[in-house]
Amino acid sequence: MSFKKLLRSSNTALLIITVAVILLFYSFNQSFLSLENIRNIMNSMSFVGVLAVGMTMLLICGEVDLSSGAIACFGGVVVALLINAGIPWVIALILTILFGAACGLINALLINKLGFMNFIATLGLMSVFQGFVTVITQNKNIQIPTQSFWVLGSTTLFNVIPLPFIIMLVLMIAYSIILSNTGFGRSVYMCGGNRRAARLSGINPKRVSSILYINNGALAALAGAVLAARMHTASPMTGGSGALDAITAAVLGGVSFLGGAGKMSGCFIGILLLNVFNAGLTAVGFPPYWQIVARGSLLVLALCFDFVGTLARRRALERE
Repeated sequence: MSFKKLLRSSNTALLIITVAVILLFYSFNQSFLSLENIRNIMNSMSFVGVLAVGMTMLLICGEVDLSSGAIACFGGVVVALLINAGIPWVIALILTILFGAACGLINALLINKLGFMNFIATLGLMSVFQGFVTVITQNKNIQIPTQSFWVLGSTTLFNVIPLPFIIMLVLMIAYSIILSNTGFGRSVYMCGGNRRAARLSGINPKRVSSILYINNGALAALAGAVLAARMHTASPMTGGSGALDAITAAVLGGVSFLGGAGKMSGCFIGILLLNVFNAGLTAVGFPPYWQIVARGSLLVLALCFDFVGTLARRRALERE
């Protein structure tokens, strides 16, 4: 790739913006780039990042799941209950992932069998899942005393890189390979770009999206379980904004909200920018309630860029 093409790349531009944001916050607070704060950023990236992997796949396919944050919360509670019931944590983790897949299957059935709009179906199930979590926990945290399970969330490589961050990276690399080098990955792009054309090519868009909803539920439950391992507790308040954060990160990274475009590498940079932005606001003492406004504004800005990018792609196709 030539230097000019590299500069025009959306990923390169986003990376430059991320570096600029890091330097800006560092100029206000010298401890922003301390080892402890870098570890904290990587830990926060890991939760949103695992959610964003599944969300990126769905968005490229032209779908969306607003319930993934609630599924993550539910996953943390399920793994805590199973471990406290005496089930070995490895088996509890596998059962939790299967539980998340079942939640994703419910989404798929509502959307692809009953014909509900994805936005409405997943929004409704978000409330259902969150309500069940509140009832089960009676709105109280569930402590996890099993120290062997804590290793999943507390281990660090070279005392710098947290294990949850490594899990996120492995998942991103694996799903990037699936998107780029497999027939299923090409089907995902085709379904998001033009469903009618995908159908004429022999692809079943409902089948593809159902697989992605199930996959998204499984990854969300995994994210919740890993977070519970890191915090040593499952909280009914965890993951409330997880779905929106995952969407924000993905769209910031160039994944089209309307489907058919995006890469996992861009999603990673979007997650980095989002979490650097959040950590930076805290580091400079930005009021917590205004941080919510700032994150919402970032999502709106990302959607505006996505809209402009979608128009540009359509005009390019029309010229061809």
